[in-house]
Amino acid sequence: MTRTGRILIGTPRDFSFWHTAYSHGWCDLLPFSFDADHERLMRVLQLRDGTLVHCTLRASSRGVAVACTGPPTLSASHRAEVAAQLRLCLRLDEDFSAFHRAMRRQPDYRWIARRRAGRLLRAPTMFEDAVKMICTTNCTWRLTVIMVEKLLEKFGTRQHTLTAFPLPSALAASSEKELRRDCSTGYRSRALIELAEQVASGALPIEEWRHSARPTEELYAGLCSIRGIGPYAAGNLLKLIGRYDYLGLDSWVRAQWARLHARGKQVKDKRIEEYYRPFGSWRGLVFWLEMTRDWHDDEGHTRTKFNAGKKVSSSRR
Repeated sequence: MTRTGRILIGTPRDFSFWHTAYSHGWCDLLPFSFDADHERLMRVLQLRDGTLVHCTLRASSRGVAVACTGPPTLSASHRAEVAAQLRLCLRLDEDFSAFHRAMRRQPDYRWIARRRAGRLLRAPTMFEDAVKMICTTNCTWRLTVIMVEKLLEKFGTRQHTLTAFPLPSALAASSEKELRRDCSTGYRSRALIELAEQVASGALPIEEWRHSARPTEELYAGLCSIRGIGPYAAGNLLKLIGRYDYLGLDSWVRAQWARLHARGKQVKDKRIEEYYRPFGSWRGLVFWLEMTRDWHDDEGHTRTKFNAGKKVSSSRR
C-alpha cells in the first residue's frame, strides 16, 4: 500500500469538522478510527470496483483535507468517489441553517450554533449504521467495539493491509451459530443475519430510506419492524438520516439527563420527552447535543478521549 495523494473537500460555513467526527461513538468503531489529540478521523472505504482506500481526515482552512493510502494510483473517478462517500459520512450536503437559526433564538442553546454543531457522523451505508446500532443494544460500549472488530475480522473485505466493513452478501452467507461463536454477537446474531439477507436480496431497500420522502412515523415503524431494532435503535438510526423526531433513549442518556436536569434522580421517559417537545422536529438532535456537550470544551476541542468503557445501551424493548 502506498500514499496515493490528497483530496480537499469543500465544506459549508456552518460545518465543524471535529464536532461532526466526534459527535457520537461511530468514530470509535472500525473501519472508522480517530486520534483525539490531533483531531483526526480515519476511515477505510470500499469503492464500487472493490478498491479499498484508507483515508485520514483533518480540518483545514479550506475545508477537510484527506490523505489517501491505497493502490499506487487513484484514478479521477476513484478520487471523486472517495470525496462523495466522505461528504455523505460528514453530512456535508445537508442544510443546518434553519436549525442554527432556531438555536440562536434559545438562550440556553445558542452554544450549538456558535460551535456549528449538529451534524452526526454516519457510515457510507445505512446497512453499516443498522448493524452497528444493533450491536449497541443491551451491552457495554466495550462489547460493542469487540463485536464490530470481530465482524470485520471474520467477514470484512480485505485488500493488502486494509479491511472494509462487511458487505451484506458476506454476512448473509454466514450463520447464526458462526456469529455467536466467532463474533460475540449473542442473541443479536439472528437479527444481523436476517438484516443482511434482506438487504442483500433487495427485499429491504434500506439504503433508499436516507432519501425517502415518506413521513418520519412510517420510517420509524419500518425500522421497528426489523428484528433487533426497537425504539432506541430506530430513534437513533433516524437521526443518521436527518429525522430528529425521536429521542432514542438508552440507559446512558437517561443517566446523563438526570445528572443535568434532575439532580441525578431517575425520571420517567415521558418527562424527558416533554422537556424537548418545544423543539419540534429538531428535538432529538437538541437532546443528543446537550447530552454530549461536555465532550468538547468551549473552543470545540475534545476535553477527554471517548470513554468507551462506561457507556451502556439498553433498548428497553
